[in-house]
Amino acid sequence: MELTDLTLESIRDTLARKEASAEELVGAHLARIEQQDKDLRAYLTLSPERALAQARRIDAMIAAGAPLPPLGGVPVAVKDAIITRGVRTTAGSQILRNYIPPYDATAVARLEAAGACILGKTNCDEFAMGSSTENSGYFATHNPHDLTRVPGGSSGGSAAAVAAHLATVALGSDTGGSIRQPASLCGTVGVMGTYGRVSRFGLIAFASSLDHIGPFGRSVRDVAAVLQVIAGKDLCDSTSSQEPVADYEALLDRPGKGFKVGIADEYFEGLSPAIGDSIQKGIDLLAKLGCEITRISLPHTDYAIACYYIIATAEASSNLARYDGVRYGFRAAAYDGLADMYRQTRDGGFGPEVKRRIMLGTHVLSSGYYDAYYRKAQKVRTLITRDFQEAFDEVDVILTPTSPVPAFRLGERLDDPLQMYLADIYTVTASLAGIPGISVPCGKTKPAADEPRLPVGMQLLARHFEESRLLQVAYAFEKAGGFEV
Repeated sequence: MELTDLTLESIRDTLARKEASAEELVGAHLARIEQQDKDLRAYLTLSPERALAQARRIDAMIAAGAPLPPLGGVPVAVKDAIITRGVRTTAGSQILRNYIPPYDATAVARLEAAGACILGKTNCDEFAMGSSTENSGYFATHNPHDLTRVPGGSSGGSAAAVAAHLATVALGSDTGGSIRQPASLCGTVGVMGTYGRVSRFGLIAFASSLDHIGPFGRSVRDVAAVLQVIAGKDLCDSTSSQEPVADYEALLDRPGKGFKVGIADEYFEGLSPAIGDSIQKGIDLLAKLGCEITRISLPHTDYAIACYYIIATAEASSNLARYDGVRYGFRAAAYDGLADMYRQTRDGGFGPEVKRRIMLGTHVLSSGYYDAYYRKAQKVRTLITRDFQEAFDEVDVILTPTSPVPAFRLGERLDDPLQMYLADIYTVTASLAGIPGISVPCGKTKPAADEPRLPVGMQLLARHFEESRLLQVAYAFEKAGGFEV
């Protein structure tokens, strides 16, 4: 039995039967990280002492005959944009390269309270701004399926760690697709709940009206279990919802047939044929399972990228003003006065993509441009949300590709920001509308000369707070062999 291959459900059974200890499970993952992460580069910081101490607590509970908590002994990776007490947290940026937080994010605290063992912090695009994890202030992460390609972003380190079995599950953050898109490119499951479903307390802010925390896993059941633990109202986050949290795992076993699945033509324009073939097979499989496939329209989809990159950069400009060299983080060594300290600190601490987005956001918020850009983008956001509301009057879930292309080569889009931004073309709409989404594996691209077969992701979207419906359809798809279509 290879301990690093176990799913969350298998870990529960293995520990309950005392076939392995939680300490052995964590040790196996740490050993695998040491062997493989030199090439993959999924992790920025490891926390072996913290993980092993938690594992020993779980083993002591088992020895005493106490009930095993929901995530007891499960090795978890955490995106470096999510705060961890006593463990370096940088958000992938040099400006926070030595920051040691004094508290845990709510999602992290809930994971540990449920028995999870935090292995370490995963690499990400700086301040979660990117679609390839090449914008990290430290190094690029590689795709486990082909080390010459990107894992997606901005949560590429978390997706790669789960895909390479360097963690059982992981936390990421999603602002415009940063869980779903890397899940697609790495062949894992990734869930973004409804806005407010999971507390953002302790998530280093990129765009506050768009940011989410959510899980990666290798199965739908695994992400359902993690979402169950981290979801729910948090008094530390006024935007977190009081909507009751369903028993996501228990609901998985309900029949997946009878759902109306909407297909919007707007999400298939400009799609790579390599992706389209697999998505069509996925649609056909759901039809065979008894789902009703219905054509719908989401007419304002074409405006989503422009709308997103106005709103997100405006909020980023405001949120990142706090990194000034005064209170915490990096401060320039040489400067002439306060204004120059700000200038030198931000110039030396921020990478080029973060600077680009701050400049864009500052411009759209500036006098004379606010109404022309930011206010107009907010109106378009309302229209996009209305499109989804009207569509969900006709269907239960909406099915789309997650990414227009499979994993692209490292460096291929770094000099073309527009092409990089278009990697999120199918994911930003759900973020703008605040609805939940999941990306599940949907086969691989066809073999070609000198080209590896690469994962394809299928995205499912649902009405606000209907995560259980998403998970039910995704689980039925997985059980029917949809991950390998």
